[in-house]
Amino acid sequence: MSRITSRRQTIRVTVGDSAASRVAREDTLAVEEPLEMRVNGRALAVTMRTPGNDFDLVAGFLVSEGVITRGEHFAMARYCAGATDEGVNTYNVLEVTLAPGVAAPDPSAERSFLTTSSCGLCGKASIDAVRTRSAWDIRDDSVRIDPELLVTFPDTLRAAQAVFDKTGGLHAAALFDGTTGEMLVLREDVGRHNAVDKVIGWALKEDRLPLRGTVLMVSSRASFELAQKALMAGIPVLAAVSAPSSLAAEFAAEVGMTLVGFLRGNSMVVYAGGERIEQGELSPAS
Repeated sequence: MSRITSRRQTIRVTVGDSAASRVAREDTLAVEEPLEMRVNGRALAVTMRTPGNDFDLVAGFLVSEGVITRGEHFAMARYCAGATDEGVNTYNVLEVTLAPGVAAPDPSAERSFLTTSSCGLCGKASIDAVRTRSAWDIRDDSVRIDPELLVTFPDTLRAAQAVFDKTGGLHAAALFDGTTGEMLVLREDVGRHNAVDKVIGWALKEDRLPLRGTVLMVSSRASFELAQKALMAGIPVLAAVSAPSSLAAEFAAEVGMTLVGFLRGNSMVVYAGGERIEQGELSPAS
């Protein structure tokens, strides 16, 4: 059994004209397990995630929380053994050591509650706190996106979702070069915020921060949380196949981010930062 997917016996019920039919079959599910993050020996948070790319996940989480901004800040990470009474390593506790001189997270940031796969911030503080912590200013990012290129991103992302093809139960986040359209990295997870953290963590370890000139493409809606994570990584454009929240749109406008929603087929809706989307003359609403 893979730790990313698992098999389970199910009964498929189909309602017909005369009676419902029942067929026993095996189904493939996306695995969801807790990951406890420890930094310099102290527990920081627990998140529900799909196992895989855990080092990227924790690195991206620390970027999103404003703890680190460069690859050299992330000195070492290892799974903690002895997580069970039998001393078995469950690979669900990850210890991070920060580089000398890098301040550990403030104890007040430690989360005593569970971060679920559907919500990473769960009542997090104000927009002002996020903005003042970001190491990057994206307002002057001069990238311009060809809309004919941008509409190809969802299909490129979907084609690369290997685990989604098996389970139908994972979010995806991918990073694209805004000029060439090259997909730089893709990550999947049961939590959309985890998928984004895995992308950002990859970029941190590759010493690519800030991610100027890039587009973060997500398979979900565009929440304030995802916009916040994009800002913390210096990403100027966030695009989603579904709708943004009102707070995400307000936040994007305030920090100079381009926010695109309903990116499907050959159309999109631009909610903020439309100057980065190359376009012809704007027609008035009918």
